[in-house]
Amino acid sequence: MMSKSLLKAVSCLTVCLSLAACGKKFNPADGAPPPAQDARTGDMSLVTVDKPDQFPLIAADKIEAAADLKVTGTVNPDIAREVPVISLASGRVVDIKARLGDNVRKGQLLLKVQSPDSTNAFDTYLKAVNDERLSNKAYVRAKDLYEHGAIPLSALEQAEDAEKDMQADLTAAEEQLRTLGVDKNHPSSVVPVYAPISGVIIGQNVTNAAAAGVTFSGSSTAFTIADLSNVWILCDVYENDLPKIALGQSARIRINAYPDRELTGRISDIVPILDPNMRTAKVRIEVRNPGILKVGMFVTAAFESRAKAVHAVVPASAVLHLHDRDWVFIPSGNNHFKRVEVHGGNMLSGNRQELLSGISAGQQVVSNILQLEATLEAQ
Repeated sequence: MMSKSLLKAVSCLTVCLSLAACGKKFNPADGAPPPAQDARTGDMSLVTVDKPDQFPLIAADKIEAAADLKVTGTVNPDIAREVPVISLASGRVVDIKARLGDNVRKGQLLLKVQSPDSTNAFDTYLKAVNDERLSNKAYVRAKDLYEHGAIPLSALEQAEDAEKDMQADLTAAEEQLRTLGVDKNHPSSVVPVYAPISGVIIGQNVTNAAAAGVTFSGSSTAFTIADLSNVWILCDVYENDLPKIALGQSARIRINAYPDRELTGRISDIVPILDPNMRTAKVRIEVRNPGILKVGMFVTAAFESRAKAVHAVVPASAVLHLHDRDWVFIPSGNNHFKRVEVHGGNMLSGNRQELLSGISAGQQVVSNILQLEATLEAQ
């Protein structure tokens, strides 16, 4: 928050001084620096002072560093960690045990479906049991008769083949029951559906009394569960900025909801297709989720450019922070000073600040804005 005195300083530099207009003369005995005079050049950022040496200047230093490329993005599930919950039995939903957004565990009961498929499968199983029992008796009888010479070998082989066919049918019927989730020892027309993995339910396509499966035009996917331990950050990068990034490059992630937290991710894909209207490409960043990232959150991703650039460096005291914008004062000749907007970068050692744009290295600036403030307060 800028002090009232600094506001006064800016005001004094950009508007006419009322003291000068009233004809007040400077008295050296007062011990105060001479007041700034109104240049009336029509440029509100340009002012003059009687003695510019009262405001020491310093040449901006330079630093060569990789520039940051900042883009916005959203949190999305890793599609490789998304698993649909499918009801293999078609029927009517009679009970739902989970809802959209719930955290579930692997094997947790999610819903129950009343389905004729389970009834038909159990009926097929019972018939297979009866047929296999009968074929087994026929095979045992044929084997005994063959051993006593009552029937030829071909008759025994036919009985053996029939027994093996019935065993195959019985195995298939048992497997069908297991697939549908029906216990052959405790059969029921209600089929339970369990969570295949642990995670968060990010999609729900069924409600109570709705159809499940595909036979009755229901949704084959009742729920979608996502493991959010690792997530994707999808960003839009402009075409001109694509040469600054590469696969495998690290990225710093800032979360709008948690501005004090910074995460690190890695670029895992740069989509080779540009949006024809925005001229941007989708960039995918894989991030380990510490438990605070939620699907749909807005984030800011910062990439360190592969190309280095030269930026100006000035003392932090030379930068005026006013209304979320940064300014410096530069000499403009004939006792003039001009206020120039700059784009502040990182803070450096020695209480210095990097300036990404606005002035160039070697350009002179007023070294201490607080000294300028004190001078104007003394008027």
